[in-house]
Amino acid sequence: MSQTFVAILMGSDSDWPCMQATHKILKDFGIKVEVKVTSAHRTPAATHDYVKDAETRGCAVFICAAGLAAHLAGAVAGLTTKPVIGVPMEGGPLKGQDALLSTVQMPAGVPVATVAIGNAGAKNAAYLAAQMLAIGNTEVAQKVADDRANNAKIVMDKDAKLQASLA
Repeated sequence: MSQTFVAILMGSDSDWPCMQATHKILKDFGIKVEVKVTSAHRTPAATHDYVKDAETRGCAVFICAAGLAAHLAGAVAGLTTKPVIGVPMEGGPLKGQDALLSTVQMPAGVPVATVAIGNAGAKNAAYLAAQMLAIGNTEVAQKVADDRANNAKIVMDKDAKLQASLA
């Protein structure tokens, strides 16, 4: 088995501008990533084949981005017992609300961890995948902890600047 990795699957290449943030965060944490466009509806056999192959090669977490009907995460969750994180894409007449509901409404026993719609969800999917991997990897755990501490420092520095401006 090769190095553990996270697979980012997208229902369309139009999801890539949003999902680039997921890719960047995972790479910044030193996590190996694969990215693929595959559709639960248009390429179900290819989706199935990729998931099964990725599992044998060491995929530890699948992150699935899709909009509208957004069945990709659910279809992947039905094929694997690895964690699946669904990222509902913003778009369509309901601005991603339909994708959110499609992603989060899974039958008992076939979970999909679902994050926010769009950009915030794309980032949180990466952080959640990193936290999952950190359970068994102290190097990733330290990078996640360092990132949290850095984000806290940024907020405290902003507050200090605000307080100084009010004095």
